[in-house]
Amino acid sequence: MSLKILVTGAKGRMGQAIIEATEAQEGTEVGAAIDIGDSLPDGIAASDTIIDFTTHTFTKTVLDAALAEKKPLIIGTTGHTEEELAAIHAAAKTLPIVFAPNYSVGVNTLFWLTKKACEILGENFDLEVVEMHHRHKIDSPSGTAKRLAEILAETRGLSYEEDVQHGRFGNIGARKNEIGMHALRGGDVVGDHTVVYAADGERVELTHKASSRLTFAGGAVRAALWLQGKEPGLYDMQDVLGLKD
Repeated sequence: MSLKILVTGAKGRMGQAIIEATEAQEGTEVGAAIDIGDSLPDGIAASDTIIDFTTHTFTKTVLDAALAEKKPLIIGTTGHTEEELAAIHAAAKTLPIVFAPNYSVGVNTLFWLTKKACEILGENFDLEVVEMHHRHKIDSPSGTAKRLAEILAETRGLSYEEDVQHGRFGNIGARKNEIGMHALRGGDVVGDHTVVYAADGERVELTHKASSRLTFAGGAVRAALWLQGKEPGLYDMQDVLGLKD
């Protein structure tokens, strides 16, 4: 029996990609596809699980509807406020939820490699994160870039809030013990992310480039299949792919 998926934001670029990925994946089908003006409760009632890649301002509405029907949820939006993040964590006490900054299998491999490289290379390597996205992206840095910097900070014993330097301008002096963060915007770039480890005499760069939204959509559908039957809790794609240490 196929897993019926509710796709929110069905008219958008990601919504269309998720519909395509759902139809292409064996064992899944679109239970409902809704957009602005459609009934969210009706869509949830017709589906087994929900994939939401709309906007962070819609997350609380989706959470409330999912809780009412006790349906698992895949959240692919970024840029949440502290209040919205708290709502996600609270809902995960009742529902199984996958919440990740990026659903690409390749990017989640990059997350794993970023930590391992940071451990191996040690403190003599300076750390920089560079990301580029299309001109229409509204948040900066991207959720993926933020997660990469968080991984570096956690591994190096730094603080994301205090030790990440977002761009540089003017006479700033010599580089500090910091993580550089740089966001580029332009054209139709789906998503490029590079982690730079730079030391005297050598440099290591880990890069992932996405050329199609289907990479994210396919990962989200994979997460929806994995989530079935799981206990309530907050999971991410590292759990889905078995990459947790």
